[in-house]
Amino acid sequence: MREGVTVAGHRLTGRTRLSEIGTWADAVAPDGRPSGVLRFDPQAVASPQARERLAAAAGADIRLQGGGPIGLLPVIDLVAARDEVWLITARATPAVADLTAAGALDAGGAATVLLEAAQTLLAVHAAGLAHGALHPGTIVIGEDGSVLLAERGLLRALRGEHAPAEQDVAAWAALAGTLAANCARGHAAAVLQWAASAAVGQGLASVRDALIAERAAFPGMGRDGLAHAARGFHAPPSSVPSSGPSSGPSSGPPPVASSGGEAVTLLDLPDAVDDPGDVMMRFGPGVPTETTAAQIWRSGQTSAAITTTQQAGVAAPRRPRRRRAAWAGTLLLAILIAAVILWLRQTSAAPLAVSDVDVKAPKKTVRCDGRADFVGVVTTNGEAGSIRYVWIRSDDREPIEQEQRISPGDTSVNLPLHWKVAGSGSFKGTATLRVLSPTTTGKPIQDKASFTYKC
Repeated sequence: MREGVTVAGHRLTGRTRLSEIGTWADAVAPDGRPSGVLRFDPQAVASPQARERLAAAAGADIRLQGGGPIGLLPVIDLVAARDEVWLITARATPAVADLTAAGALDAGGAATVLLEAAQTLLAVHAAGLAHGALHPGTIVIGEDGSVLLAERGLLRALRGEHAPAEQDVAAWAALAGTLAANCARGHAAAVLQWAASAAVGQGLASVRDALIAERAAFPGMGRDGLAHAARGFHAPPSSVPSSGPSSGPSSGPPPVASSGGEAVTLLDLPDAVDDPGDVMMRFGPGVPTETTAAQIWRSGQTSAAITTTQQAGVAAPRRPRRRRAAWAGTLLLAILIAAVILWLRQTSAAPLAVSDVDVKAPKKTVRCDGRADFVGVVTTNGEAGSIRYVWIRSDDREPIEQEQRISPGDTSVNLPLHWKVAGSGSFKGTATLRVLSPTTTGKPIQDKASFTYKC
C-alpha cells in the first residue's frame, strides 16, 4: 500500500502487515489519532453475499463495543471503494505475533495476553458470538498495554461458516502452548502449559482464575509491560505477515491501495451508531461478571488505560447519509427491538457441553440374585440441552443409546445403571458410561467401574 493514500479520511502511513484475509496498514485518522485500515483480498469480497456477511460481523462488533470496552479492537467503519472493501479500526499494531518474533514479550506479558483474551472471549461467547480465527496474529496490543482481539468473525464471514465457541477455547489453548514455549521458562512455562492442557476440559473462566492465583510466577504481569513493548515496537518498512502463530518473511510485496472512487459505508446502522461511543445496545445475555479473583487482578489496571481504550473507538467524522422518513425509522427500530427480545428468549449463552464423566460402582460384593447399582456422574457447563449416551456392559449385552434432558443451571447429573445378576458362581462385571455428545472436546468422553458377584 502506498504511503499517503487516504481511505475514508484515514491517511495510510506505509507500515503494513499481512493477514489471512487481507493487508493491514497503520493510518492516521482525520482528527490525528492513530488508526488501522484492513484492505480485504478483492477475490474474497467479490460477491454481494460476502460483503453482507462482513457488514453483519462489523455491525455486531460496533454494537458490542457500544456498552463500553469489551476487549475487541474498536471498529469504526466498513467502507467500499469500487472493487475494494476496507475495515477501519483503532490502531491494529503491534500484534502478539510481532512482539513474540521480536523477543519483546516476556512471561508476565504472555500471562496478561492470555488473561485478557480469555475475559474477552467469555464476553463474546456470552453475547452469542465467537471469534473464529484466534491466534497471535489477530491479537493486538494498544499503546496503553490493553489486549485487543482483532478480526472477530471476519474470516468465517468471508467463508460463510459458523464458528462455535468451542473452537475459540481450543485456539486459546493453542495460544497458551505457543506462549509457554516462546516466552516463559521454569515454573512460569509449566503454569502456561497446564493452562493449555486444562482450558478445553475446565473452561476459560476456571483457567483464567487459576492463572490469576499463580501471578507470583509472572513478574511484571499487567499492562505496563505490554505498553512498554508496544511503544518500543518498530515494524520494518516491508510487510510483516502475522496470519498464523508465527511470523516470517513476506512472500511478496503487498498490493497497492487504490484511492480512486469515493468510499461508501457498508454498514446499515441507525444514526446513533455512527459513533461507536453512542451505542448502548447489547446482543445476547450480556457480558459475564468477573469473579473476585479477576476483579482483584483487573483493579491493578489504571483508569487511564480504560479511558484510552474507549477513546480509541471514536469514529471518523460522519459522511452524509440518505435520510429516511421518520415513520420508516421508527418501524425499523421496533422490528429490531422485537427481534432482539425474541433472540434473547430463545438463545442460550452457550451450548450445553459435557466436560467430565465419573462412574461409581457398588463397593460391596453383590450376592446371589442381586443387583449392581452404578451411578454415572456427568459434569456440564450448566447450560440447557440434551445429553446422548450409552451404557456398555462387559457381559456383551447390546448397548442402547439414550438421551437425558438437562435443565439450565444443572452442572451435574446422575445417570444410573441397574445390572441384575442371577445364578451360582463368581463374576466380575464392568460397566462403561460413554457420553457421545455434546462434549467440550467434540469427541466421546467415558469412564468405567467394576463390581464383584459371588453366589
